[in-house]
Order: sequence, then structure tokens, then C-alpha cells
Amino acid sequence: MANLLSVDVLNIANELRTIAVVIILMKAGLSLDREKLAKQSTVALRLGFLPAIGEVLIIAIAAMLIFDFDVLTGLLLGCVIGAESPAVIVPEMLRLKTLGLGVAKGIPDAILTGSILSDVLLLLVFNLLMSLLGKEYIQSITLPGGLTFTVIQLLPLQIILQILLGLVFSYFATLLLVYILAKPNLTQNVVKEILFTICSSLLMVNCSQYFSGYLATMSMGFFLTELNAPLARRLRDGFKSLWIVAEIILFVLMGATIQLQALKNIFLPSIFILAVGLLFGRSIGCYLSTWGSNWNWQEKLFLLPGNSAKATIQATIGTIPLSQGIAGGEIILAVATLSILITAPLGAWATNAFAPKLLQKGEVDLTKVNVASHTLLLAAVDSSPLAMKVLKKAGDLARQTNGKAIILYVITIHDEYSPEALKVQTHHFLSDIQCEFITTTGNIPEEIIKTANKYGATDVILGKRRSNPCGGRVRLGSVSKTVLETSSIPVILVE
Repeated sequence: MANLLSVDVLNIANELRTIAVVIILMKAGLSLDREKLAKQSTVALRLGFLPAIGEVLIIAIAAMLIFDFDVLTGLLLGCVIGAESPAVIVPEMLRLKTLGLGVAKGIPDAILTGSILSDVLLLLVFNLLMSLLGKEYIQSITLPGGLTFTVIQLLPLQIILQILLGLVFSYFATLLLVYILAKPNLTQNVVKEILFTICSSLLMVNCSQYFSGYLATMSMGFFLTELNAPLARRLRDGFKSLWIVAEIILFVLMGATIQLQALKNIFLPSIFILAVGLLFGRSIGCYLSTWGSNWNWQEKLFLLPGNSAKATIQATIGTIPLSQGIAGGEIILAVATLSILITAPLGAWATNAFAPKLLQKGEVDLTKVNVASHTLLLAAVDSSPLAMKVLKKAGDLARQTNGKAIILYVITIHDEYSPEALKVQTHHFLSDIQCEFITTTGNIPEEIIKTANKYGATDVILGKRRSNPCGGRVRLGSVSKTVLETSSIPVILVE
């Protein structure tokens, strides 16, 4: 694929990958559930550190034994491999939320948050190790007041500051964004709202020297949902469409930049290191992360396939040690390449395969996710003037929901009206709608309900005829009244 793509495209691959990752992280933030996340806050926090630490340590030990790495280079390899891929994990967790799998305990939300936090940790440690192994290592830093700390001693403070500053910057950026998008003279459509949001997110990522840009992006989506739910719903729909294109770009570029030649002589040792890192290091970390929680053993077991995929981070930082002349850089690149080739498809497959078996199905929160739904309207028409209004209503609703329509005409015993003229009018009114005109015979209310159930209609539309004046009052027509009283499907009456 790299030979088919132009050099100009490959030169901006990192920028295009960043845009794609921003889109999926914003999509994730817009789907986070505050209540579920609050219940699983301790689990999510532990998932952000313990699995990554366990995997890094096991990989470092294995690399020291197999590749004869020193401690720092072994830890550097662990940081490259231990990072989780938002490009794989985020879409899979959002899919679980749309299916209702694990949502009762907030499992997808906990995994989403934990994966971003672990990337914050490992990227910070990676940069520290690169400075220790390179020529730019600063022995100590003296703070105002005369306090002197080594860089390693300051690492916990850096992690906390990256997280807190990311949240703070994200919150105030979201406030500003909501204020701007609330002005009708600035944004009058969803496209402009999406562009403003993407530009704000990219600005935070590019200016994230002192805070986590990835965390800030996902937090912005979360804060948008809390501060302006209608705006968040519109953005959620837009980012869903954007991700369809961004996903293709992201994985094509990732595949084009994978260097298979790096795997020449260390294929089997690399597989062994990946296996022990996942099966021992990450598994132990996942178990400790859920210790004392309300998760059952199946849900704990799901964590291994659920948040172990490698792709985006490895493609971004895997080449850095080799490019900066770090000893063992070619081996780090090879293992990073193999981790993408194996764990990205395997993680996506395992999540799809085991989620229905290990997670309990709960109620889907439609205010947090987009759920694909079909609309099938059953419009019951007759020979009265109301038929045209019923057809128009059915057409309007079908266009708004991108749905289908069934037009039903019930022929009664003494009915002398020919439905052919009505059929022609139906095709005229609903020429741009996928519809079917059918006729039946029998009792009108019974046939309407029977046909609606047979075809799985989501709504029934019929005319609201009023008749039988009695004592100055007008009663609802018998057909519409009977359908209203007996139908389990929502009924829309047209006057």
C-alpha cells in the first residue's frame, strides 16, 4: 500500500492520524455516561494504571532475558507495547454501548476512560526513558524555593498535572465552544458546529505540551454532553458519519507505515514477549483493577480482550527509538510492528466474539449513543378525502426518518370503490419513498392491526374521522377508536 500512496500523503500521515484519533475520541466523550462512570470511578482509575504497569514490567523482564536489554531499554519496549489503541478500543466499546452489553455496570465507560489514562501514563514514562537513554537527560530540577527533585521523582506529579490540566483546559474550552455555538449568527447548521468542535480539539492536541491532549479531547465530548445535551446529540450524529471516513484513512495509513522488514529474525521471540505481556502482566493488572468491585468473573475476564489492542500509539512512537539511535531500537520497532499486526485484529475480533457471552445485556441509554433503528409506517387509507392527508403524513415521516411505508386499503363487503386510483395517487405522493401498496378484505380495524403486526410496523397512521352527531357532541369514528384501543403499536391520527 505504501507504494501506491504518494510521498506527499505519507509525509502528512501523522497529521491525518491525529485528525482521525481526535474524531473517535470526541465520539467517545460524547457517549460517556456520568452516572455509570461515577459508580465505576475507582475501577476506571485503576484500569488506567495497573494493567499497563503489569504489562510494562513483564515485557521489560522478558526483553532483558531474551534480547539482553538493560533495564531502561526493557522498560522503553514495555511502554511502546503496553499502550492501548483508541482506534480499536473506542469503536468497540461504543458498539457495546449501542447493543446494551455491560452498560448496567458501566463497563464500556470504565474501559474507555482507563485506556486513555493508561496512554497518558505510558507516554509520559516513554518520554522520560527517551531522555534517560539519550543525550538530553536533565539530572535534576530545582523548583522555586530551593527544592531540588530528580526527573524520576517528579514523574508522579507530572502525571497528576497532565490529567488535571487536561480536564481544566477541556472544561473551559468547552464553555467557550458552547458559548460560540449558541450564537445563531455564527453557526446555523451542524456542519459548522462540527468544524468548530474539531478545530477546538485539534488546537488542544497540538498545544498539549503540559497536559494530555487525548484526555482533553475526550473530556470535551463529555463536558459538551453535560453542558448542552441537544448540541451533543447533533455532534454525535455528525461524528458518527465522520468516523466512517476517518476509520478508513487511519487504518490505511497505519498499514502503509508498518515496516515488515523489521521482523526478519525476531518473529518468534517477539510473539513470546507479546504473549507473556498480555497473558501475565496485563491479566494480573486487570484482576487487581476490579478487586473488590461488583464485577462478576465473566466481566473481569472480558477485560483482557476488551482493552488489549495495540495500533495507534505503537504506529506513532514505535519508530522513535530507532530514529534517535537508541540501542535496540530496531528490535523495539519490530515488536511494535508485530503487536499491531496481531493484537489489533485479534482484539477487535475477541471483543465482538466474547462480549455477548461474558457481558450482561442492559437498557441502552439513547441520550448517550446512536442506535440504528428502522422505521416502517403502515398508513391505512380509504375512499374519503382524508386519504390524501394520511399519505402526505406518511411521506413526511418516512422522509424524516429515512423509513419505509406500507399503504393498506381494506376492501369491505359492500365497497364499490376501486383502489386503483388511490394506488396511482400513492405512487405520486410517495415516489421517493420505498413503499408497498397492498389490499386486504375483512373487518377494517382487525385488518389494520393484523397487517401492522405481520410486517412489524413501528407506527400506524390513519384518518381521524368524526361522525354520528348526538346531542351536540361529535364522537370519534369507530375504526380509529377501535384501533386506538386495541393496537399495541403507536397510532398517529390525521384530521
